[in-house]
Amino acid sequence: MSALTASAPGGVASAVARGVGKALGNALLVAAIVYVLWVLVVALVDNPFVAKGPGDVAEFLFTGDDATENRTRVMGQLGITLRDAAIGFTAGMVAAVVLAGAIVLSRGVEATVMPVAMVLRAVPLIALAPVIRMIFGRGVSAVAVISGIVVLFPAVVGLVFGLRSSSRQMHDVVQVYGGSERDVLFKVSFPSALPSLFAAIRISVPGAITGALIAEWLATGKGIGYAVVSAAGQSKNNEVWALVIVVTVVSLLLYTIAQVLETFVLARYGKDAGRA
Repeated sequence: MSALTASAPGGVASAVARGVGKALGNALLVAAIVYVLWVLVVALVDNPFVAKGPGDVAEFLFTGDDATENRTRVMGQLGITLRDAAIGFTAGMVAAVVLAGAIVLSRGVEATVMPVAMVLRAVPLIALAPVIRMIFGRGVSAVAVISGIVVLFPAVVGLVFGLRSSSRQMHDVVQVYGGSERDVLFKVSFPSALPSLFAAIRISVPGAITGALIAEWLATGKGIGYAVVSAAGQSKNNEVWALVIVVTVVSLLLYTIAQVLETFVLARYGKDAGRA
């Protein structure tokens, strides 16, 4: 009944409004919590040289004498990190979709892939990074592997669960009309797994940024991941805090965009994201 309601124009609009409202509300709540925690940490540390508050970061980026130069430098580093995160996100999600489909079609693939995925997830990336760097170098390939590993495991697990949650009756209908297991996968399982797909995307967006920061720190020597370490080593604490706050805000913004996109797509397919 809810799917029929959501498929009507008024139902779609209502579902979209609920979903967008929820996404924006969550973003504002998280931003407020982060701000309060930030202020509390600065107050508890009580060391103006190390702990920089909102006023210090605002001066560094917007109101200080060198604000334009500082902002240009930070935005340049952010652009590199976003590019690296996009590479890792794309590599990880494409691999996750392909592997999830193969796992659903074949138990043998599941028995082979899942232990490897669990090992990659269990071993700290800091330990794997030197090996990955030796094999793939310091360029785009290393970024794709390191950031993709962060994205891969949760995406695969979520997608497999979503693909296997489709109705057995719908499987039977496709097979009665001569459809193969692949037809069932593409015509029934994947549409049914849309909520799980978007849940994986929401988790993977900040995960890809985390992976990109690790890759920049340990492999490429570029972007915010390296800039934070470099600035900290030179005691440029205003820059360190500005870089951390900027990447945190961008991560929250991208997560919210993914949530809003999820709302539109699921409402279009009669799945009310606003109730999730």
